[in-house]
Amino acid sequence: MPAITFFSLLLLFLLSSASHLLADPVLGFTRSDFPRNFVFGAATSAYQYEGAVAEDGRSPSIWDTFTHAGKMTDNSTGDVAADGYHKYKDDVKLMADTNLEAYRFSISWSRLIPSGRGAVNPKGLEYYNNVIDELVKNGIQVHVMLSHLDIPQILDDEYGGWLSPTIVEDFTEFADVCFREFGDRVSYWTTIDEPNVSALGSYDNGIFAPGRCSDPFGITKCTVGNSTIEPYIAAHNMILAHSSATRLYREKYRAAQKGAVGINVYSSWSYPLTNSNVDIEAAKRYLDFVFGWILEPFASGDYPEVMRTNAGTRLPSFTKSQSQLVKGAIDFVGINHYYSMYVNDRPLDKGTRDYSADMSVYQRGKLSFTKYP
Repeated sequence: MPAITFFSLLLLFLLSSASHLLADPVLGFTRSDFPRNFVFGAATSAYQYEGAVAEDGRSPSIWDTFTHAGKMTDNSTGDVAADGYHKYKDDVKLMADTNLEAYRFSISWSRLIPSGRGAVNPKGLEYYNNVIDELVKNGIQVHVMLSHLDIPQILDDEYGGWLSPTIVEDFTEFADVCFREFGDRVSYWTTIDEPNVSALGSYDNGIFAPGRCSDPFGITKCTVGNSTIEPYIAAHNMILAHSSATRLYREKYRAAQKGAVGINVYSSWSYPLTNSNVDIEAAKRYLDFVFGWILEPFASGDYPEVMRTNAGTRLPSFTKSQSQLVKGAIDFVGINHYYSMYVNDRPLDKGTRDYSADMSVYQRGKLSFTKYP
């Protein structure tokens, strides 16, 4: 569950040069090497940052259940985490002292709307208002993530969370509350963090909450799940939920708030291991599965053709109205990039397949982002 994201990569430069134009260069960079509208910042996720999981009306999230079931290899939980619920003022001061220009944090749905829908928790509302006000007071640009791999446990119990289309309406209601309550100070909204990785980690290999998978695809031992279809279903509902929330913002809030709504995707680039045609096609196929799975629907209203071919009926279809809802429903794309890799062609398995088998490539080693060919 990566907490450090694209903004934190930018923080590397900021820490080495500060934001003063006359700062001594470190690693060859100073602030003046970047345009003034190039923003440096950092990011956190609610479950890994806030702690206070049983305070002031917060209900359990799927990560509370997952970690307390001993599913983490180090038996860690987010019960205390960085204790940001109590120490946010000190943390914002550190941001200001470090000359951060922006900060992106995620909102705990379980803290703001403990029942998943309906009544807003006053204490949760107060906390996020206080965080935002503190950032504004210190001149730090506010970026909000609505969902960082985390939903209320009550919704997972009721209808399976991201596996049910019911979550689209509930997520839109949650987004509506956030837009209404915080949108006067927040101009940059990211709906969902890394839906491509979230769907796989949660519903294919079982390493993320709620820890669903099926043999032989799970990395952990799962008691429930179906790795062959659930990742596709979950990602499909995430795309629909994002699109619904984006359309709501455009229709109800954009004119007054003048903000933007985007989505964040996990990114790893691919290079063909050889110059053979099959490896070149494998590298393209990899990109269709990693990027196109999430982003192509926003461009064309449907998934990449190769995904439709390889996954067949296990990949959900958009209805005509859903396709219209999804197409164009994005203002920006956030990229979490960690490495690139060489890939080569892998024959398509004829037996039971999951997402990785549908991709039909061999991954041949990671390349750090500083060592591209």
